Amino acid sequence: MIDMAGKVALVTGGASGMGQIIARRLAAQGAQVAIFDVNEQGLQETAAEAENIHGFRCDISSLQDVEGKVAAVDAQLGPIDLLVHAAALMPSHKLAEHTHEGMEQLFKINYFGTTYMVRAVLPSMQQRRSGRIVIFGSIAGIAVVPKMGAYCATKAAVNVYTEVLQNEIRDSGVRAHLVCPPAVNTPLVDQTLATDSPGSIRQSKETGRLADPEKIIDAIEKGIRKDKDIIYPAEAKLLYLWRALFPGLWWKTLMRFEK
Repeated sequence: MIDMAGKVALVTGGASGMGQIIARRLAAQGAQVAIFDVNEQGLQETAAEAENIHGFRCDISSLQDVEGKVAAVDAQLGPIDLLVHAAALMPSHKLAEHTHEGMEQLFKINYFGTTYMVRAVLPSMQQRRSGRIVIFGSIAGIAVVPKMGAYCATKAAVNVYTEVLQNEIRDSGVRAHLVCPPAVNTPLVDQTLATDSPGSIRQSKETGRLADPEKIIDAIEKGIRKDKDIIYPAEAKLLYLWRALFPGLWWKTLMRFEK
């Protein structure tokens, strides 16, 4: 990623998946790494891997919890130099069957959780005119798929929020990056497979075509080093172009998997 030796990083979703991989890599660089998650066992196990990984149970859908835990990190470790926001929820349901409560929960976690985290760390970064924010949006917010309408909507919102944010703060000394990965072989995809998963994702899992999380993180780190605003790892850019240029073919192909 970037040189984080002796600095403070905060990673949400740090108890599993890509958040956990990033936390481990940052700790290996010599950063003090705070990880947020609601998975207490995962937090404890990940924090036990290195003395400079510190677990904090935090529900990112709660503004009060986010503000309190960010303040605790600042008090314990010091001002936050890097926020990597990877936490999310990804169940799959047809829109006609997805409950209002379920959709509201998705927006509270995926979208508002993003805004809560950013607003909790940004003022201090702006005051110091230094800091970096890496937000996981998704190619699913652009190349949308059936049975994931609510998730795609939350990620479209995150994508837009981050793109606007990075331009609004461009001259503040704080850098923001938007990451739009494809489907990755992590516990997040397992949430989809445990519900009414799109056939395309189910087949990708069965055939081993889901993206390797380590390689995705490699691509993200490369994109950050090149100071890219928006990072499309692996096949994400191809999916972006396919959906943009040939939307009819996109939907025809996806719906074949649902028959």
